[in-house]
Amino acid sequence: MIDTERIRKAVEEILRAVGEDPDREGLKKTPERVARMYSELLGGTFEDPNVHLQSVFTEKYDEIVLLRDIPFYSVCEHHLLPFIGKAHVAYLPTGKVLGVSKLARIVDNFSHRLQAQERLTGQIADFLMENLRPLGVAVVLQASHSCMTIRGIRKPGSMMVTSALRGIFKKDARSRSEVLSLMHNDKG
Repeated sequence: MIDTERIRKAVEEILRAVGEDPDREGLKKTPERVARMYSELLGGTFEDPNVHLQSVFTEKYDEIVLLRDIPFYSVCEHHLLPFIGKAHVAYLPTGKVLGVSKLARIVDNFSHRLQAQERLTGQIADFLMENLRPLGVAVVLQASHSCMTIRGIRKPGSMMVTSALRGIFKKDARSRSEVLSLMHNDKG
């Protein structure tokens, strides 16, 4: 469980370290706010993604299932700054389909942790591959990283794209091409 009291104390110390007075009016409740924020942003660390597998249904469907443009946010483990973007998640079922909202919940579960985008992409793909046992899984994440847009190189508008392809989407060029085309078809 996240230790909000410890975070609160650490934020007070950070405020002092940057030359601020944690007791001044505008900052009095900041340590508590930051502690609650981290509890919210990183809550997936202590949640089991398997709870989202309770909505698996038997269905004779053997074409691609794709949920595009799933908004997500995460926290970069290198700078503790957010990265925000969209996830596209697809799988090719073998008689079992997952309730559509559960795909978004699985993305949330893994993204609400200290992360690297590359790891996050693979975790989502591997989880679906291992638990749904589809013919293939494809996950593409597009995100803007605050650690690159507001500090360091300062390149706002830049977008990092990562992909994780499993099963048929990795092995078969035609299947890979089809799923990636569906993910990036803006003519919905």
